[in-house]
Amino acid sequence: MFLVGAERSGTTLLRLMLSHHPQLSWCQEFEYVVDQVTDDGKLPNLDQYYEWLETHRIFQARNFEINQNFDYVQLVNSFLLQQKQRDKKELIGATVHRHFDRLLKIWPNARFIHLIRDGRDVARSCIGMGWSGNVWTGVERWLEAESLWNELKPKISADQYTEVNYEDLITQPAEVLTEICQFIGLEYDKAMLNYDQDTTYSKPDPKLIQQWRKKLSEEEISRLVESRASDLLVSRGYELSGLPSLQLTASMRRNLKLQDWWFKVKFRVERFGLSLFLAEYISRKLNIKAWNKKVKLKTQEITKRYLK
Repeated sequence: MFLVGAERSGTTLLRLMLSHHPQLSWCQEFEYVVDQVTDDGKLPNLDQYYEWLETHRIFQARNFEINQNFDYVQLVNSFLLQQKQRDKKELIGATVHRHFDRLLKIWPNARFIHLIRDGRDVARSCIGMGWSGNVWTGVERWLEAESLWNELKPKISADQYTEVNYEDLITQPAEVLTEICQFIGLEYDKAMLNYDQDTTYSKPDPKLIQQWRKKLSEEEISRLVESRASDLLVSRGYELSGLPSLQLTASMRRNLKLQDWWFKVKFRVERFGLSLFLAEYISRKLNIKAWNKKVKLKTQEITKRYLK
């Protein structure tokens, strides 16, 4: 069972709800099982994969045992089994934001919960994370995830997936969770809405819906987001703003890309410091693996301080 959708679409919130079901365990951000799989389904070299995992912050935080007697499929299945055993629950799922089409290479009968959020809110949220310098680039993660879902959906049967709107999850959490539980084959449990008792996340807040209407300018909405995402927004059931459609010139696109690059540089320098930022860049460019590994581990320790 996999929860898929763009980052900043509410996947963490839904994951917390799911993992609070008495019978359901959930692995967060499980991309490390698909990132090294190629688009044509070639599985990674295991020795290279072990080395790659050594500096993968999310994997390292899980403290999973790596059994080097396993092949790749057995290994990644063992990660799910370890999580399920730790939680002492009957069923297990995981969240994957990118390359989720590759999951079928490992689990041909995988089932999917597709979470959809308004791409205009996702684009705005990506700026706050330091991932994008403007909403024009911020909407790219949403476009990539939703376009990938369009490619994956025809390849699976109707009983292999269910689709959920973030906005419905926020305004009708019990009803939406009941539907998800029916899809999984479980009874809804009210404990799923008690996640706020032992996490830093609050109860669903309708104020989180359509923040783009208050926090984005008309130009950001029409020229920067809807000019790129209007077709997908409409296909996902979202109404457009009604603002005049404005197209970008080539020079405007170049400026937006430059703004995005500079914003991300400043963000990383402010977070990690100039010396660590430069060390990461130089060690990566010169392919000095031992140095780069050391630097990565330092930046990951800093990143942990900002996790919610």
